[in-house]
Amino acid sequence: MTNNGTSKPPSTRGLFAASFIGTSIEWYDYFIFGTAAALVFPRLFFPDASPEAATLASLSAFAAGFLVRPLGAAVIGHFGDRIGRKSMLVLTLILTGGSTFLIGTLPTYAAIGIGAPLLLVSLRLVQSFGVSGEWGGALLISTENAAPGRRAVYGSFAQFGVPIGVLTSNLAFLAVSGMDDEAFFSYGWRIPFLLSAVLVIVGFVVRLRLSETPEFARAKQERKISKVPFAELLRHHPRNLILGGLAAIAPPAVGYAVTVYMLTYGTQVAGFERNTLLTLILASSSVWIIAIIVSAMLSDRFGAKRLYIVGAITAVAWPVPMFAMVNTGETVPALIAFLVAAVVQGIMAGAQGGLFSEMFDLRVRYSGISIAYAAGGTVAGAVTPAFPALYAAYGSSMPVAVFLTVLGAVSLVAVIGIRYTASVRKPEKVAAPVVAPEL
Repeated sequence: MTNNGTSKPPSTRGLFAASFIGTSIEWYDYFIFGTAAALVFPRLFFPDASPEAATLASLSAFAAGFLVRPLGAAVIGHFGDRIGRKSMLVLTLILTGGSTFLIGTLPTYAAIGIGAPLLLVSLRLVQSFGVSGEWGGALLISTENAAPGRRAVYGSFAQFGVPIGVLTSNLAFLAVSGMDDEAFFSYGWRIPFLLSAVLVIVGFVVRLRLSETPEFARAKQERKISKVPFAELLRHHPRNLILGGLAAIAPPAVGYAVTVYMLTYGTQVAGFERNTLLTLILASSSVWIIAIIVSAMLSDRFGAKRLYIVGAITAVAWPVPMFAMVNTGETVPALIAFLVAAVVQGIMAGAQGGLFSEMFDLRVRYSGISIAYAAGGTVAGAVTPAFPALYAAYGSSMPVAVFLTVLGAVSLVAVIGIRYTASVRKPEKVAAPVVAPEL
């Protein structure tokens, strides 16, 4: 407490921990599924199909989760706008982490037949439902406490969770991929999933210390909470909701192409070793984080929309050169391809928090940013199985690269059309606590 009896403003460190730690855990859970979908699930859960068909089926299981993301975003966003940010962030952690742990305990097709892939897909749906409301809540915990002109930097706290999730998930699989095939496919692949339980406990403790943001707490006290946020969102913000969803396609499209599809394409077509690809993705993740930081700082200075447009332009330009460099089968060109792809994602990710947090009014903000973000991720993730299908149909990576270019162009056109909401938050004299005092 301060001398005048008011609450001490939250520290930047506290905000970072509240937003970043839980988001990193959520995306760790999410990306280990994507990694396993490329390396493990075709063999263990779809063994009766040809290698191509098994890969397609496995990536389809990965993509199936995206079908429930808009629903999860709408439901979790509704209660986030009605009840509060904290309770939803705890719920998303339990849903995502619990389902991830259970995937690590699943019997395979050899043990129970068709029930194995059915259980796998079911848990994937629960996992996706939970993660669909994670990003919006984590973003708001930071941006609704940020000073005016600092929303992109504070919003980037939530964005770090994506590359850290990629980094830690690939580290987990890299640690077990050195096993011989018998051990790896018997129990080694399960270890990264089972470790999720430990990570969730850490995140749960951090998030239990959260309090509501000052903006939401005041709106609730003044009875300015929307009764039906989704209906109000459709009535007053349809343009930004649609354009936001389209603008959100490019970052995950590039990301899934590298972190999921390249694990299959790189080993089966380009001739890379599994460990080599995992190492290259690890290296690119560090550049991804740096790009987010730089982009967020520039966004607060020059405007988040401008930086996002720059990122979308790079998303249009890079897919064709990226695949050409990977197709050389050489480590150095492939590393450069992945590093530049990380910069492409980082530019948009660093600007996205500031951009999305100003697109919707407080009354519908959790719903709006969650649904828009989930819609973009759904499109990007649901088309992942199209990558191997396009390659199989044409025998070339060019159609895949062109497809990614088109997705980037869609996001570029959409972000140009986005308009900021008129209700930009004014500076606060007093801020409610966001994290409990340190013990």
